[in-house]
Amino acid sequence: MRQAVSGHLQRFRGMYASPSQIVIGAGTEYLYSLIVRLLGTRHIICLEDPGYAKVRRIYESNGMTCRYAPLDDGGISMDALRQLHASIAHISPSHHFPIGRVMPIARRYELLGWANETEGRYIIEDDYDSEFRFTGKPVPTLFSIDAGGKVIYMNTFSKTLTPTIRISYMVLPPELVQPFQESLGFLSCTVSNFEQYTLARFINDGYFEKHLNRMRTYYRKKRDLLIHTLKKSALAGKADIIEQCAGLHFLLRFHTSLDDICLKERFQKQGLHLAALSGYYHEPHPDASHTYLINYSSLESKKIPEAIERLCQAVLSES
Repeated sequence: MRQAVSGHLQRFRGMYASPSQIVIGAGTEYLYSLIVRLLGTRHIICLEDPGYAKVRRIYESNGMTCRYAPLDDGGISMDALRQLHASIAHISPSHHFPIGRVMPIARRYELLGWANETEGRYIIEDDYDSEFRFTGKPVPTLFSIDAGGKVIYMNTFSKTLTPTIRISYMVLPPELVQPFQESLGFLSCTVSNFEQYTLARFINDGYFEKHLNRMRTYYRKKRDLLIHTLKKSALAGKADIIEQCAGLHFLLRFHTSLDDICLKERFQKQGLHLAALSGYYHEPHPDASHTYLINYSSLESKKIPEAIERLCQAVLSES
């Protein structure tokens, strides 16, 4: 399995990592806990704000101190990162969740520079849905341009295959391979041998990359249809679509005087389950109001017109 992942990363992401650097686990949550056990709880870890609240809860439950840095146009704020005195930064540079921002190459090198300034600093690169980039060439991973051994790379097969397959992996920098083996190498893998052999065969025989190509086409068509339907609907000119041609969600900001509580109630009456961007901020943010995540991964294409019509009714109706 580790050999299969190593080959796939080299072909698809331009990453050169030996199988010994790869750790397989049943979900990224489990792998996060291994990182804490490997690096220790003395570190202060900096998380992006907004971000996925469950990541904070996992780190804190394992005894690590979490702090938050806001985003600017380039991604995580470097000024805030320095002011927080953090020694670990957990980021999703290829497609930030939930903003969707893609970190430019200049900021990536700036972040690597920060990690190399002091001994013991690390970057956790969460590449959770990098496979779904619909235009342009894939942006290089931080791991692939890291010359100092400061990046721990994380990814999962749950997004690309199915959530029921809880197989994730992390790639350690070379300097952490021996410490990991010495302190945690005794642990049994949490993924069954049967699942590992099956997925390894799926990857090595070329089926996984063919599957990714099909799914990229499938999701791109669905996204294009959804955006086209929005632009032709009654919401045209009354909502802004915020997306960067990557990932399986985008943001929709409504031009309305209704507050998020009222909007949420209206969405629920229409049978719509939309998450407010404001719910992902650790600190209240003025630009988050009236903005919602549109996750289209499980939305059937034939139901898009009805979903948009219900969205219009919820936002534009007077009562």
